[in-house]
Amino acid sequence: MKRACIMEDSIDNVPNKVSCFMHDRPIQEITSINTISINKNNSNDLLQLAMEIQKADNCIKANACNKLSVIAEQMRFLHKQAHDILSEVKVNTILHHAACNFIKHPGHIYHLYQKRSGSLYFSMLSPEEWGNFVTSQVYKGSFRLEHDHSWTPLNNIKNKDDEQSMFDKLLKSNDTSAINMICK
Repeated sequence: MKRACIMEDSIDNVPNKVSCFMHDRPIQEITSINTISINKNNSNDLLQLAMEIQKADNCIKANACNKLSVIAEQMRFLHKQAHDILSEVKVNTILHHAACNFIKHPGHIYHLYQKRSGSLYFSMLSPEEWGNFVTSQVYKGSFRLEHDHSWTPLNNIKNKDDEQSMFDKLLKSNDTSAINMICK
């Protein structure tokens, strides 16, 4: 058996049908794709495609900018935290190097004074307890020595105690609902 395929041309000499014959009898006719009409693009289609690409580019750029903005905000927050930590370290170092003629115990409040010479020292006596007896010193503040050997200014003690109380409740209950209380 012999097969033969003939391409039938249209008016513009572009094949648009293929006929396969077996012994001079057509087996099957297949319409081919008109390549000229496929290659013709509608100018509106191209414009729409370009607009979609531009829209996608804008979305990608906006998404990247949003993500970078979040990271920048986190960096500012971390920078502030680092600055606060370094300031706290500086204050704690100054307070630990202040002269003291007694053993400091965590949980106790001590009062910081500055002599005329500029040197700092701790006293167990508050300014009220000194009265008018010593005028050669300047009261600088009162601080509580914490168990981690950090110092808490007198005006921050209540906040520190409240925070510690929440942490204690969290540790005792071992309940995740207590985390929500801390984050409020």
